Amino acid sequence: MRHGCKVNHLSRTHSHRVAMMSNMATSLIMHKRLETTLAKAKALRVYVEPIINRSKEDSTHNRRIVFSYLHSKEAVNELFREVSQKIANRPGGYTRILKTGIRKGDNAEMCIIELVDYNENMLKEAKAKKAKSTRRSRGGKKAEEAATAETATVETTPEAEATENKAE
Repeated sequence: MRHGCKVNHLSRTHSHRVAMMSNMATSLIMHKRLETTLAKAKALRVYVEPIINRSKEDSTHNRRIVFSYLHSKEAVNELFREVSQKIANRPGGYTRILKTGIRKGDNAEMCIIELVDYNENMLKEAKAKKAKSTRRSRGGKKAEEAATAETATVETTPEAEATENKAE
């Protein structure tokens, strides 16, 4: 019985699982996104978020602790120089998991795990969504088409043209 065990073992031994998480965390930090299965991505998120949180304070102690998890000098330098500056004011939630469908061979759920502040496409959409105006009716596309048709007919009435001519 595994009553108290909260770790997803991913059908691997302890040493294989630790090595895999270290390699995946290094790849995520270096490339900013990673395509993998959903189970591995969820396990990686639990593994990598405390490491990213350590990088907020650049000290020798924190660098050594992060190096003991990642085993890569390049990844540690990338994390403390670039990633830590982008996530400095973020209180948590440094990664995002986007489901992409299923793998054809074994029907495994696939996803993309990425660092939140590095996806420019999502950042552009977030800025564009703020400019959205409120909706007045609940009719959907038909109501929107009718509203645009009404505004088009209102603008082309002779009274509107007469007022425009007087203004000129």
